[in-house]
Amino acid sequence: MAKQQFKAESKRLLDMMINSIYTHKEIFLRELISNASDAIDKRHFRSLTDASLVPENGYEIRLSADTDARTLTISDNGIGMTKDELENNLGVIAQSGSLAFKKENQTDDTDIIGQFGVGFYASFMVASNVRVISKACGETQAYVWESDGADGYTIEPGEKDSFGTDIILTIKPNQENENGDVEEGYDEFLETYRLAGLVRKYSDYIRYPIKMLMPHSKEKPKPEDAPEDYQPEYETVYEDETLNSMVPLWKKDKKDITEDEYNEFYRSKFMDYMKPLRVIHSHSEGLTASYTSMLYIPAQAPYDYYSKDYQKGLQLYASGVLIMDKCADLLPDYFGFVRGLVDSSDLSLNISREMLQHDRQLKAIAISLEKKIKSELLKMQKDDRENYEKFWEAFGYTIKAGAYANYGADKEKLRDLLMFYSAKEKKMISLKEYREAMPEGQEEIYYAAGANVDLLDKLPQAEMVRKHDYDILYLTADIDEFVINLLAEQDEKKFRSITAGDLNLSSDEEKKEAEEKSTANRAMFDLMKESLDGKVKDVRVSSRLVNDPVCLTSEGSLSIEMERVLNAMPNGQGHVNAEKILEINASHPVFETLCKLYNDDQDKLKQYTELLYNQALLIAGIPIADPAAFSNAICDLMAK
Repeated sequence: MAKQQFKAESKRLLDMMINSIYTHKEIFLRELISNASDAIDKRHFRSLTDASLVPENGYEIRLSADTDARTLTISDNGIGMTKDELENNLGVIAQSGSLAFKKENQTDDTDIIGQFGVGFYASFMVASNVRVISKACGETQAYVWESDGADGYTIEPGEKDSFGTDIILTIKPNQENENGDVEEGYDEFLETYRLAGLVRKYSDYIRYPIKMLMPHSKEKPKPEDAPEDYQPEYETVYEDETLNSMVPLWKKDKKDITEDEYNEFYRSKFMDYMKPLRVIHSHSEGLTASYTSMLYIPAQAPYDYYSKDYQKGLQLYASGVLIMDKCADLLPDYFGFVRGLVDSSDLSLNISREMLQHDRQLKAIAISLEKKIKSELLKMQKDDRENYEKFWEAFGYTIKAGAYANYGADKEKLRDLLMFYSAKEKKMISLKEYREAMPEGQEEIYYAAGANVDLLDKLPQAEMVRKHDYDILYLTADIDEFVINLLAEQDEKKFRSITAGDLNLSSDEEKKEAEEKSTANRAMFDLMKESLDGKVKDVRVSSRLVNDPVCLTSEGSLSIEMERVLNAMPNGQGHVNAEKILEINASHPVFETLCKLYNDDQDKLKQYTELLYNQALLIAGIPIADPAAFSNAICDLMAK
């Protein structure tokens, strides 16, 4: 029979199909198995009204590899194709028999995968010749479709005993470079264990058994006359095996799945030796998209989680067929730690199942998943605090970064998930819990930012807050204070740093006394400010110190801790300075000493001022500029 040309834009279009649509050659097997599953679906659908179409030994898909002939055969006992169907479905690129079947029979509820008619042509990525032998149900004549690629195809009568389709691929030889090294390997697609691995990777949940003869080493029977030193002998035997599990765990009813089954699936699928903190298994029916998801909250962050190499994303299945191993569009960055999968038959796929259109179904699923993850995390925070705190230790920074990103665009979504250390409770608490525990009369939510809890516990600025029995949130991560400033308030109570501005906790009398002493000693404070040579904006009497002699506070939007964080950043844009205030406790004996030195020895007053400033820096957890000079100054004073 004369060769016919493809009814499309000839070789250029087919070359694009083969070389551009798919990025991995191994995808061809997934496509052909999915087509075989569709064919069986069609036969099963028609058997509902014609019992004669039910195969005697059940439905199956079979793989067989012949290394000598370099052929790989994918067989199914599905609906098969007539001569006209071979012409229409395989002779016209991007013509889908599955899509036509769905329209003709109005089977929207049937999980037919191949709807765009190009998956078959992935065969030519690995095959130099493709031969299709098909016999349609109810027909007596089989037909053979054959092609070497874009040059065209032939269709001739053939022989086939049973209904269904055999696709026989002649696998290309390996391509070697001038040095004899393999540049493009194709032999792997004739290896039984490689083929079995691809089935488990991409087609494990196809609903019909995918079978293949698999080699096994088996001990030969011991001869009756075997000598005493007989060593067992082994031979390779081939046994029929079903390669796929067929029933996805996520499609089972939750009440029928044990915790061990969930955990074992997680460990094997995502290579984590620790069991997850929480499993989120749900099914959603919606106007835009319906899907099943099985998500896991890990107990620990992967080793590369906080590196640029980490790739977030969920596995995406369409009717049990793996489409993408990491679909990043299903998760916002702040929930990038979630592992798991989504299975939907409603996704609009373009001409490649490997590439998803960014359509409304995908977006609808992503929005729904985000709400579900947040809801489950809040439940964990309330009902399973121990595990939530483990989660927060591993992934809290991600949530805080999400609240801060894009100028706080998602801060309200994440507000209730945030946790900070409570000075009073001695544990992590949420902002809502702080707000609910506030005593009557407390007007603001107090916080302190620094390197660690121990340092913050010793801050002299906290004395006045503790005196009123108010709680303080300790912010110990670099990002914390930036997040708090973006949030601004919690349930109409503003956040206030204990090291910035007037805390409004002193009585009117105390404020008046501090102001009068500052005014009375203005000349001394001006001299002290001048001696610090621009390091502070002002020196004044403190209304917040109780027992400690000195502290540093700040004015303006940039706090002392923010200064430290920003200046420590690599490739920072210049050097920033907070507007620091050196506050002196007028009730402390050191104040009397300062006043005396102002009258008697102003040079020594300048030395004391430098010491007090460095002391305040150290208390705040900020390294001093010249530790050696600081040490020498102390020694000089001790020697006098």
